Amino acid sequence: MKILAFAASLRKESFNRKLIHQANVLLKTHPEVQVDLADYREFEMPIYDGDLEDASGVPAGGQELIRRIQAADALVISTPEYNGGIPGSLKNAIDWASRSKPNPFANKPLLLLSASPGGFGGLRGLWHTRVPFEALGVFVYSEMFGLAKAHEAFGAAGEFVDPGNQKRLNGLLDAYLNFAQRLAK
Repeated sequence: MKILAFAASLRKESFNRKLIHQANVLLKTHPEVQVDLADYREFEMPIYDGDLEDASGVPAGGQELIRRIQAADALVISTPEYNGGIPGSLKNAIDWASRSKPNPFANKPLLLLSASPGGFGGLRGLWHTRVPFEALGVFVYSEMFGLAKAHEAFGAAGEFVDPGNQKRLNGLLDAYLNFAQRLAK
């Protein structure tokens, strides 16, 4: 099973980049899983504009995102929460990628993760993030992972300070992989 994984954050020291790297470490322990760990900057694109699309099509960053989604069997995205919701750049990326026919998102299983310095771990934003994916036919896994107080959660090398977070994430990834593999059959 090939999984496209990325943090929907451009900031180099993003907590969500650290979280997706921890997920990648755990996913790589499954011999049946191949992870395509993308850097979100590979998908940079202007704000969606129908006139721009008519004039020059989907921008290169959007085309790359579409290609990588199409090549994947499943998705894992770690996203920040911006003002209690989905970051504009992620919503924009979804909007551009959805312009491709056929819909690259259709029937893909997705696991949503978030890391935030706040007490809710980005969960409010994850509820908003589900909506456009579900509207596009994505099978968003029912359980989501929110890492609260993320500014205290990682060591100098980006590893979890509390082994309980690794155990919780590993358990969720195992359950998600089981879900994704059942959908593939």
